Amino acid sequence: MDPSWAETLLLTVIISAFIYTTWNSIYRKRNLPPGPTPLPIVGNVLHIKRGEMVKSLMELKEQYGSVYTVYFGHYPIVVLCGYNTVKEALIDRAEEFSGRGRLPTVDQFIKGYGIVFGNGNRWKDLRRVSLSTLRTFGMGKKSIEERIQEEAHFLIEEIKSQKEQFIDPTSFRIQCVSNVICSIVFGNRFEYTNDSFQKLLTMFSVVFQDMSSVSGQLQEMLPSVMKYVPGRHHRINKCLQKLTDFIMEREENNPSFDNENMMMTILNMFFAGTETVSTTLRHGLMIIMKYPEIQAKLHEEIHRVIGENRIPNIEDRPKMPYMDAVIHEIQRFSDILPLNLPHATITDVNFKGYTIPKGTDVYPLLCSVLQDPTKITRPGKFDPNNFLDNKGCFRKNDAFMPFSAGKRVCAGEGLAKMELFVFFTVILQNFTLIPEREFTDKDINPVMTGFANVPKFYRMSFKPRI
Repeated sequence: MDPSWAETLLLTVIISAFIYTTWNSIYRKRNLPPGPTPLPIVGNVLHIKRGEMVKSLMELKEQYGSVYTVYFGHYPIVVLCGYNTVKEALIDRAEEFSGRGRLPTVDQFIKGYGIVFGNGNRWKDLRRVSLSTLRTFGMGKKSIEERIQEEAHFLIEEIKSQKEQFIDPTSFRIQCVSNVICSIVFGNRFEYTNDSFQKLLTMFSVVFQDMSSVSGQLQEMLPSVMKYVPGRHHRINKCLQKLTDFIMEREENNPSFDNENMMMTILNMFFAGTETVSTTLRHGLMIIMKYPEIQAKLHEEIHRVIGENRIPNIEDRPKMPYMDAVIHEIQRFSDILPLNLPHATITDVNFKGYTIPKGTDVYPLLCSVLQDPTKITRPGKFDPNNFLDNKGCFRKNDAFMPFSAGKRVCAGEGLAKMELFVFFTVILQNFTLIPEREFTDKDINPVMTGFANVPKFYRMSFKPRI
């Protein structure tokens, strides 16, 4: 063996051992919650299975408990699991955990602006004024409910045009939900066949797919490394710029769009209000077809409360406890965003005997709340009775947190609930849902794709009832 080569190898081993020893010494001196031992540079990336971040984090919960720490690179991430732990952080101690954590896939473009990704006083001020400012973009001319009802009418006409063929419902459910946002922001809706509208939907789809890809997940964990690695994650910022240009072209004469915060808030609205609601609709239709007895009860309630000749409105919801319970259970079971968006501590926090330094990213696993066996009798089973009392009246369940909770609860929660109620109700008012094939229990279980859960592919037919 060449002496110089041997010396180099020995020096490399010594330096590596020194780095590892120093890293572990620093790591173990912290009073963070326990967790798997991280490696230098990569942290706990090797503990995260390829494409299965949420599943991997849930498995670590079994070993380390409801509060533990993982490292993405050299950044510590405190993971919170279960209803009691998440509630204590997000609700009981909401202010301390009210920061927005890092999201490397979009941070470079968003730059901390907007109602979803902002922080500090800028975020608090924007959250207070955003809805009143948005009225200048059309919300003042028609109520949000009127815009949803208008879109519901076009949705029904689009479905009727399919003439009971078996179809993939993906396209029209995205179109109707996106059009509600377009109507609010731009003051008017698009025809479903409009080229510009189709390009808008394609760009949103690309961003979501790329964020959920393996390279997108690695970008979240190792951004300093992944910027040198080719992959789909590099398309995200390009698509975000195209989306921004699309919005700016349609609001070039609106002075409010000179405000970058407002521009990013509009972009946030599209992201928060499009994919989550449309995916919930798609999964919900599948689940309703799986259980004919549930569909029959929904048809009966709609006929009794609304009849055939008018579009549902939000005042109908308190009179329809079964529909309300089914929609809530669809959201719980579908668990569209199991990971939630990352939070961050805004001050040093003593939590359950541990010290979480200011600025530490915190991941509250919403899936662990929606499936908490202390709150849900059979978490893996679809059952509207989770939201019904013994008299058939709707009852709240504390574990229902699909919109998160506390100071960072989704600002579009009210809009999403309104859309889901009106769209589900108007579809079932007008149609009987027919699956191309019968679904098994396994078929309706959501599929994990990176950061989001989606339903399996299916085709269906809409048989007119009116």
